[in-house]
Amino acid sequence: MVDRLEAAVEIAWKEAKELGHYKVRARTAKQAWAEAEAIRWTLAMSGRRIAHGEARKLAGPFMDEADLIQEGYIGLLRAAKRFDPDRDIRFSTYARWWVRAQMTRAIDHTGRPVRLPGCAVEQTRNLRKAIKRFEDMGIEYKVADLAVEVGVDSKRAEFLLSQGQTVSLDQPVDEGPRSRSLEHFLSDDSAIDPDQEAMHTQEIRRMLEAFDHVLSERHRYVLTRRYGLEDNQFRTLSQVGKGMSLSRERVRQIEREALVRLREQANIRDFVA
Repeated sequence: MVDRLEAAVEIAWKEAKELGHYKVRARTAKQAWAEAEAIRWTLAMSGRRIAHGEARKLAGPFMDEADLIQEGYIGLLRAAKRFDPDRDIRFSTYARWWVRAQMTRAIDHTGRPVRLPGCAVEQTRNLRKAIKRFEDMGIEYKVADLAVEVGVDSKRAEFLLSQGQTVSLDQPVDEGPRSRSLEHFLSDDSAIDPDQEAMHTQEIRRMLEAFDHVLSERHRYVLTRRYGLEDNQFRTLSQVGKGMSLSRERVRQIEREALVRLREQANIRDFVA
């Protein structure tokens, strides 16, 4: 219901741009929704201690405490969006479940070489719980017994349990006198291609030279600072505004003016030798 209401407010706001008599009501709805979002944020952040407490319990080799706290904040926001005070339950009690669910889901996704869907992660967790129950009770079990306990078929249970196995990168993957490990065949996709880096640097230099011909000094300053064209450091409107002693909104206007000016100069490359 909340999602549908948010979508309705956005549609009304867009339609109001064409229907003048509708604009007052749309603006009222937009303001009311912004106030509701501020209240939701305040409610969610009132449970920050829950996120910190659960993060300390679940921190491990796959995710550290700081990352888990961020996941916990996401859980708090989801809890605040769905919280119904008429159900006669405290928000802290309700939010704790959402925080822990968000954290455990993140751990499961991060700790696997192949990411599984949310339902598969939950079923795998239930299978492991069933295994622990059988072992604690000293009962012998088979995969079929676990499948019945969780409510899935045997083949799916076997598949989900097999996903918990890990492969060492040092393990040989080919035979012969010069066997090589799996790590040998894995490329570093994050490594920067030197040719691409050189082309990127050259293109940025040409762009800055073109800016000198079509933009004012103020426009150049805003664009280069905003998009990190000189030092590769992106900055917010507020950060750029502090350096110019201007408001955030004024910087936004200058940025818009500069971008419009660049769009109008379709032949901007002609200014560069």
